[in-house]
Amino acid sequence: MKNQITNALSDFFFEYETPRQVLVRNRRVGVVCRLIQLGVLAYIIGWVFIYEKGYQSTDTAVSSVFTKMKGVGYTSVNGSERVWDVADYVFPSQGDSSFVVMTNYIITEGQKMGKCPELHGKHNCSSNADCEGGSFKRQMTGVCVKDTKTCEVLAWCPVEDDHNIPDPPMLMSAENYTLFIKNSVTFPLFGVSRSNLVEGIDAKYISKCLHDPDKAPLCPIFRLGDIVKLSGFNFETIARVGGAIGIVVDWTCNFDVDVKHCKPKYFFHGLYGNPAETDKARASVGYNFRYAKHYLEDNVQKRTLLKVFGIRFDIIVQSLARKFDIIPTLTAIGSGVGIFGVATVVCDLVLLYLLPKREFYKNMKFKYTDTHVQHDSESLGLETGDYYTLEANARQVPGTGQSNDPDSEACSTETEIPKK
Repeated sequence: MKNQITNALSDFFFEYETPRQVLVRNRRVGVVCRLIQLGVLAYIIGWVFIYEKGYQSTDTAVSSVFTKMKGVGYTSVNGSERVWDVADYVFPSQGDSSFVVMTNYIITEGQKMGKCPELHGKHNCSSNADCEGGSFKRQMTGVCVKDTKTCEVLAWCPVEDDHNIPDPPMLMSAENYTLFIKNSVTFPLFGVSRSNLVEGIDAKYISKCLHDPDKAPLCPIFRLGDIVKLSGFNFETIARVGGAIGIVVDWTCNFDVDVKHCKPKYFFHGLYGNPAETDKARASVGYNFRYAKHYLEDNVQKRTLLKVFGIRFDIIVQSLARKFDIIPTLTAIGSGVGIFGVATVVCDLVLLYLLPKREFYKNMKFKYTDTHVQHDSESLGLETGDYYTLEANARQVPGTGQSNDPDSEACSTETEIPKK
């Protein structure tokens, strides 16, 4: 018992097990194996390392955006001249990353709370009975006004008439307004902070630059007409009924090189507002909202109502920074090495199930032990290894020293029989 325990411990600590390999000389299988291995190698090098940059760790930025509009608009309606500055045509006025620039409007002045007839075409009536109940946008008084043949309403009077949208837009001068974008980003994982006011973008440069994708790609000052054009819209069309444009500030950086090479790129996308659209968005073209300016006149509260048509700008910051990291590199290499096993699996399937000599290859790849060997060795009082030695000597061909066992390694060579 003691010897058995000692032998078991000795075998465990001082023996090394290694898989047995069979070298198969077959052109078709060899070519298939090499092609699969080349494909896996191309995938690892081309896709994982070069395209996906699997040797780098990644991080996204925490960002902040500040905007400022500049420009003055001018309108003249029925001899009434007016100048519109930033406080009048930008909503909201805090410099957010999402804001609206007014390009057209319908104004209703001198409204006060009272009773007045609805517009013609809305809530038409022939008697007071037609003005009772129902789901209406305004509060009905139940009176039918004979002069207009419309229902009387309790509302801000006179009611707004927004049937006719001014064409051309009232503020076509908005095409020459300028937008200044200030953007800061921080990549927490790498401890790097950047601003779109990169090296070389100083106060002197900003005072005279205007963004151009080719000549001045880093200038943070944009002309509204250029933004609309780059987004694929026509300015007069979108200015009439309004729309939305997305400005994307893209920070794609590789910190394996100097940080100064991490610079923003600007892209412009028309989101909606094109009357040429043929999809379901055609049912609600443009962008508009209402706001009112309240005041007192002779102790009576009044307001000026504006229905604003404008261009909504959404500034979107997208970012992705990369830097070499040993952990993803080793992970990518390890997964690639594991994929190489696909070649072995495919070739084994071809050898063992598809080729005409599949039985021969099965004998070469697998070794089987019979239960009678164990019983015979025990009956002779021999160890199993000694029994195999005696059996191998018995199978040797006399005078050659070679075994005639078809499963022995001496007979494991694939031979081709010449054709006559």
